[in-house]
Amino acid sequence: MKYCHVLCLYPYPSDPVGISIFPPTGLEYVATALKGHVNRVSLIDLRHERRLQSPARMAEFIRRGVDLICVSLNWKAQYRRACDYISQLPSNHTIIVGGREATEHVEDVLERCPNVDAVVRGEGEQTIQELADGRSWDQIQGLSYRQNGRIQHNRNRPLQPIEDILPPDRSLRRNRYVPVYKGIPLWPAEYDMILGSRGCPYRCKFCTFSLNPLGQKRDWVARSPESVVDEIEASKGNMIMFADDNFFLKPAWVERICDLLIERRIDKRYYANARLEVARYPHVLEKAYRAGFRMLLLGIESATDRILEQLGKGFNTRQVRDAFTVLRRFPFYYHAYFIFGNVGEAKQEMMAIADFANELGVHGITLCKLRVDEFTPLRKLVESTPGYWISPQGNVYSKKFDKKRLRRMRMLIRNRFLCRPGQLARSLSALDRCEILTYRQIMRIGFMTPLFLVNYLSHLSRKSVHRLRRRFASQDG
Repeated sequence: MKYCHVLCLYPYPSDPVGISIFPPTGLEYVATALKGHVNRVSLIDLRHERRLQSPARMAEFIRRGVDLICVSLNWKAQYRRACDYISQLPSNHTIIVGGREATEHVEDVLERCPNVDAVVRGEGEQTIQELADGRSWDQIQGLSYRQNGRIQHNRNRPLQPIEDILPPDRSLRRNRYVPVYKGIPLWPAEYDMILGSRGCPYRCKFCTFSLNPLGQKRDWVARSPESVVDEIEASKGNMIMFADDNFFLKPAWVERICDLLIERRIDKRYYANARLEVARYPHVLEKAYRAGFRMLLLGIESATDRILEQLGKGFNTRQVRDAFTVLRRFPFYYHAYFIFGNVGEAKQEMMAIADFANELGVHGITLCKLRVDEFTPLRKLVESTPGYWISPQGNVYSKKFDKKRLRRMRMLIRNRFLCRPGQLARSLSALDRCEILTYRQIMRIGFMTPLFLVNYLSHLSRKSVHRLRRRFASQDG
């Protein structure tokens, strides 16, 4: 073996929202792929290893026999901070960086981090195995590296068959994944993330995930239901997030997973992404709830038909309303994603998001600025529309709605959604009913993070406050 001890490093000291919950699943796939190709793998998540957030302390750890360092650079948030940390790692070791952000910004990573030897582009399991085995770098697909003062880009690696990708080995973890804020656990529930399928057959024009940063599109492929449930059963987590782009795409596949969960009496709670088409299969929704599914995350994107057509969603607002007449029959927690700041979108159209979400009966919303990566189909429209531009991070701005105005629009939409009478109380009640968060845990988050109190609990109506007090009194009794 060319390398003996590999360090797989997640270099972000915290999550953008401040609360760390889920493990670095992508890095865990790479760490698992390295088993059998090196003698030892150490997986370190800086969010939970505060002592090693000091580059000097990390250098001490590396000097204890580490000879290969694999770093995951996956998020735009804290990208520069992560690069600064990477650049301080000992340069007398082989340092490889991978992940979505590294793939998008190969040259920038190598410029910011002179000690980095190579960047793995795209899915990295096979690439890192060949590198660890000592294969000549000019023969490794998906690798970019310095050669004679220039950056050499080898050809892209084809997507690997899903059945060849091993699920993460959770024995490599050095800590439990419970919700943590500034190093302090908020409550004891252990969280985990599982990938049952990869890819998506839909072609939404805004989507930055259906295509990887290399422009490769993976159509939907799934693992066997048995392997998915085996992984769930082996996980110590009792709160499981499915990282699938669209977990409910194939109803028969979902049904089999639910049947197995019920047959084996696995008592855990699950969150999953879904499209509105899931409403066509009420029997699947009923079985999913019995199996332990509690939260559905739905990409609705807009409250106007014009914008939905522009985004290529494949449905209109009438179809959204029809779907929710079915969905509301099932007591899931419904979280909706909306995009604002679209091309030609007026303020009234953006504000309509709040009213539409209230009408549908969703319990929570996430508001995302429009962004387009290099291969996003919508990019050409943005580039050809006067008055619009794309930031280096891929965010879309215009003369009418620059960064500052869009930030204010997000606040206005969110507040309008929350301030509707009874909305926040319904949302908190759904969190408690679905066993996602109890009232005590919600209040603990509020007291630990003042921003949460300002943005959310300040919108409670007087009646809602009295209802919360009664709930606490009954729990104390």
